Amino acid sequence: MDFSIEQLNLSTISQALGINLNSLKLSDFGVIEKQTIPTLVKAIPTLKNKSPVSIKAIYDTFIQLGVAPQGTIGNSLNNPKLRRVQLGEVVDLSKYQLTSIPGIQNASINKFANWQDIVIREVPGLRDLPFSEFPSVPQPDLSFIGKVDLVLRDIEANRERSISGSYQQGFNVPCIQSNCAHAEMSGAGRTTGVQWISGKIQKVKGGFGILKAVNGGKEPTGRHPFGSGFKQVVWDIDESTGAMQTTMFFRFCKTIPFVGRTCTPYFIGPVPFITYHEKDPIIFGNPSTIP
Repeated sequence: MDFSIEQLNLSTISQALGINLNSLKLSDFGVIEKQTIPTLVKAIPTLKNKSPVSIKAIYDTFIQLGVAPQGTIGNSLNNPKLRRVQLGEVVDLSKYQLTSIPGIQNASINKFANWQDIVIREVPGLRDLPFSEFPSVPQPDLSFIGKVDLVLRDIEANRERSISGSYQQGFNVPCIQSNCAHAEMSGAGRTTGVQWISGKIQKVKGGFGILKAVNGGKEPTGRHPFGSGFKQVVWDIDESTGAMQTTMFFRFCKTIPFVGRTCTPYFIGPVPFITYHEKDPIIFGNPSTIP
């Protein structure tokens, strides 16, 4: 189960965070540059009945491509020039107000073509949205729980009792290098003394199928206590306050006909998640293997 963040729209995000969408440009919403006029209309069907002249970014696209506006936008959707060229290739999207395209704020992210290719920072406010505001909130796997014992910066080297890693490399990937910022954990039996390495410092293998080559096949080390929808990664370590900031990293997957399902590494992020302090409980989830 994942957060279903692709079901969000700009209106929901802006209301949760108090963002004034009128202050943003079309270039701030990364998915727009990848739209053609027909795919934009597919995402926002009400545009079909609008005049091209009434929406400057669309009108300028018509002019740049040498397409004469006739009647409504819907009258020109079969024009091969409009079907072939993406908006970002024709006009400077930073010159247009985001809300100058009527209805853009109410269209969910997954209605836009090529939405899987954008990263979180290209959706205004998404990286700051509390995970409790996401359409689906995964349930934690409580089968393996411990406590944060000590947080240690990158002067720590060569940590071999790791409980972090990836689906591809397993979750006991040692950190054999000079900088191994990590949190040392405590718990029942041999859990005490194991290390959750910072993903800001260590990268591991990720992804599968054709898309595993994205991001060089690498993702930050971490765990999946909330399931496969995202990866929880220890990020910033602050020894002075005994705190560690964890973040979320996401991936995108596709099912390719006659090939099957393929996924990128978890490289889309970081999105701030939970901050832990020494002696706080922490969920590890599966697997429960300890080196």
